[in-house]
Order: sequence, then structure tokens, then C-alpha cells
Amino acid sequence: MQNRKKPELLIPASCLEVLKVAVAFGADAVYIGGEVFGLRAKAKNFSKEDMAEGIRYAHEHGVKVHVTVNILAHNADLEGVREYLRELKELGPDALIIADPAIFQMAGEECPDIERHVSTQANNTNYGTFRFWHQLGADRVVTARELSLKEIREIREKVPEDLEIESFVHGAMCISYSGRCLLSNYFTGRDANQGACTHPCRWKYAVVEESRPGEYLPVYENERGTYIFNSKDLCMIEHIPDLVEAGIDSYKIEGRMKTALYVATVARTYRKAIDDYFEDPALYEKNMDWYREQISDCTFRKFTTGFFYGKPSEEDQIYDSNTYITNYTYLGLSEGMDARGCTRITQRNKFCVGDQIEIMKPDGRNEQVTVKAIYDAEGNSMESCPHPQQELYIDLGTETDLYDILRVKK
Repeated sequence: MQNRKKPELLIPASCLEVLKVAVAFGADAVYIGGEVFGLRAKAKNFSKEDMAEGIRYAHEHGVKVHVTVNILAHNADLEGVREYLRELKELGPDALIIADPAIFQMAGEECPDIERHVSTQANNTNYGTFRFWHQLGADRVVTARELSLKEIREIREKVPEDLEIESFVHGAMCISYSGRCLLSNYFTGRDANQGACTHPCRWKYAVVEESRPGEYLPVYENERGTYIFNSKDLCMIEHIPDLVEAGIDSYKIEGRMKTALYVATVARTYRKAIDDYFEDPALYEKNMDWYREQISDCTFRKFTTGFFYGKPSEEDQIYDSNTYITNYTYLGLSEGMDARGCTRITQRNKFCVGDQIEIMKPDGRNEQVTVKAIYDAEGNSMESCPHPQQELYIDLGTETDLYDILRVKK
């Protein structure tokens, strides 16, 4: 291993609860979106009040917060963007993630003390582009997802040392160049570049010959599917040494629309892999089976290394279904203990007294327990809990720590 600094682990958060889980499970920084001007309009996103609380909480725990302002702006957006930037200045996040040059310039004027990071949406594919943004005041540039590790190494060698490089290392991949896609807008009127993508790349398609309208001819990838635009999910957990050697400063996890269980699983696994590697590369290799097992416990679409080792083959990149593989069901997270020794949760999925479930802890342990009793908020005993979002108190026969995840294997 060369004398590289330990990279930042950058974790997504869709809401305040998930931000706190990300912090508990090992994030060095989290990235979030407000209710406007971000590329995940369908995520829960943060109100001004929640953003203020999230930034305060993260900073108290030594974790940074990056806020997305990464739409490609139209004329009508610009005045509202400036007002929004003034609000963000008062809240004090550590960085703004920006794709549009006009917004980038405005952020420099309105928020001069907040770092500006250039989004992958800006198509950052060469060292000249990185230098360009650096000269305009960028503190960090996010690589396009189409870059190989060889290209990233060359960028690192040819850009100023104080310009940080951020790269996606895990999560969903887009079939369009750096996420610039018109399919959603064309089919549904919802603009992917304004944060409203409907993910038509996950739909099933057929061919129609113009003289035979209504006669649909299937497009066969193989005997099981026709998802010709669909991609596997990126996963670089087995390649931390190569990421370090390339000089990437921040390892970014995709998933601002994902659950607390997903965020906890990915954050914990990459946290341990990075820490193990920097403690001793032999320890990292020794624990490889654990990383593989744990990362497969979260929702995914099968894995690929994307473009990191060159252009992926059709077999490597395209999957035969748009569905996720899900090995665990998320039940809730520990919100503390009551005087009876019961764990308080806001229930997400049904479970019953007598069920064997798992407590997932930030330190890597997974504790198997039996649900001994369930009580509602009024103290009434329950045999099962079929209603999502219900406040419950659960006797697990053991203590839980704040933000421990409760899950059950499918």
C-alpha cells in the first residue's frame, strides 16, 4: 500500500432517521437533499427543520453533511435557487453538491464558506475538466461513473493535490451517460435532470414493426427476461486496494431512496473493510468472506464492478430482471429502552411473538434473539404487529443500543 490517506466513507440519507443510522454505522460524511433542487424528488428528503437537526447531530458526532443542489436548472429555477442557497448558508452544511455552472457560481457568491463539490451529473471525465472546476473554486469533483481506475489514477496525477476526488463505489447504475437521461421525460413528462426520474430503464420492452401496429415482438436477452436497459448494481467491496491506489479521496454509496436497513448494511460493511485494510492489508484479505456475506444481506440487483476495469461486457452489465434480491426484512430500529427492559421501535414490517429475529449492531455483530413479548404504546400485550409505523415495545431478552437495527432473514 502506498502512503495514501484513509478515504472518506460518504453515505446517503433519505431522512433524519436514516442520517442518524448512517452516523451510527460508520459514515464519515452523509449526503442529503432538501425539498427542492435535488435529483431525488421521490426521496423523503429533508425539511429545513430536519436538515438543521441532521447537521447539528452529525457535527456533534464528528460527521460531515453534504447537501445536493444538483438539478440542471431552467430559467425559472434560478431566483429560487439563490434564495435556497441563502437558507443553506444559515444551516451550515459542510459542502454543496452542484452540477449546474450557474448554481455553482451562485453558491460561491451566497455561501463562500461552504465547500463546493461538482456532481457526477456534470460529466467529469478528464483531468482538464477537473482543473477547470478547480480554477473556478471547486474543492472536490465527483468522477463520471464511466471512468476506469486507470483514468482516475491519471486524473489524480494531473490535478492539484488540494482538489479532492470522489467516486461512486456501490449502488444502482444508470444506463445513460453520467445519469443524463431523457427517457423519463419523454415517456412520462417527469424530468430525470430535475430530480423526477421514473426509472424507465427498469421497464420491460418489446419491438413493434410499423406495418403491424399492436403486434408486439419480445426482445429476448435470454429465456427469462427482456430488460434490455437494466443494469446490475455496482459493488467494489472486494477491490478496496485498487480504489486506494487510484487516489480516490471519498468513496460514495448510492442510495438516497433506500431504507435504514440498506444504509446500515452498506455503511457497516465498507467501514470495516476500509478500516481493516488500513490496519493491515492481510486482515482485509482474511475478512473478505465476511464482507461478501454482509454486503449481500442488503437489497441489490446482483453486482458488477461497472466501468472501473474498462468497458463492461453485455453479460457483466445487463441483468435479466428489474427486481431486487432481498435477503432480510427490516422490522425497525432501536429508539431506546423503557423501564421494563423493552426496546422501543416504530414498526416497519410484521412480526410475531416467538419469532427468531436478528439485532444488527454497528460493530459488526449480529445477535440472534427471540421475541418474548410485544406491547403497544398503551401497554397492551400483542401477539403480532400487522400495522406499519406503530409504536411498539418489544421484550427481546437483552438490551439494545440506540439505532441497533432489527431485521429477520427471509
